[in-house]
Amino acid sequence: MTVRFEADWCHHELGPYRDCAATYERYPFDTLPPLDPAGFTGTFDWLGGLSGEPVPDASAAELAELERAVADLGLALPADFLAYHRDGRLLWSLDEVAPAGNWTNFSPPLPSPVEPGAYLVRFFRDQQDCVLWYLYLRPGGECFVVHSWNEYESDYELLAEGELTEEEMADPEAIRWCAASFEEFAHRYWVESRICLDFTNGDGPTDPRLLAYLAHYARQRPGA
Repeated sequence: MTVRFEADWCHHELGPYRDCAATYERYPFDTLPPLDPAGFTGTFDWLGGLSGEPVPDASAAELAELERAVADLGLALPADFLAYHRDGRLLWSLDEVAPAGNWTNFSPPLPSPVEPGAYLVRFFRDQQDCVLWYLYLRPGGECFVVHSWNEYESDYELLAEGELTEEEMADPEAIRWCAASFEEFAHRYWVESRICLDFTNGDGPTDPRLLAYLAHYARQRPGA
């Protein structure tokens, strides 16, 4: 059984261009600026490209352990995810721009509670776990990014302790599709976070890339 997840994006307000009712809000995908998939080749050129700089030993060991655990299930981490987390200049680029203090944090591969054979790997989380982002790995090599309000690593611990049931966990509405690849997720997250910070700290962005993204919202304004 292949589950089709609802698609939306979870992030913050973008100054006067997009409101947010709370710290985070889910935005329907058809309201977002479109991204060109051809720009996501696994080299992260939009972020300055791969540098070849090594990552700290502890980070390398953690990634290697995760890669082995995923391989033991007959699955594989996507190449763009590995390239980003193996590059000492790119690593933590998302952490550095996170407006709410989000941070890179891996979980072991966790069985999808709604789709047999699929697994979730948490890679990024809000500091208060308001929202968490996961790779969603399917047999056959399909991989995309989802987000959820649920911290599934803790949920599985509660399940083992008898404090949560499989039925309570098996809610497909709790998992939302948000990007076709890790690099696509990283790009939109980085752009929106930069915009959010520029409005928080000043009058807004001046970077042409960020202004081009906001132009989509400017065109939606009444009278535009």
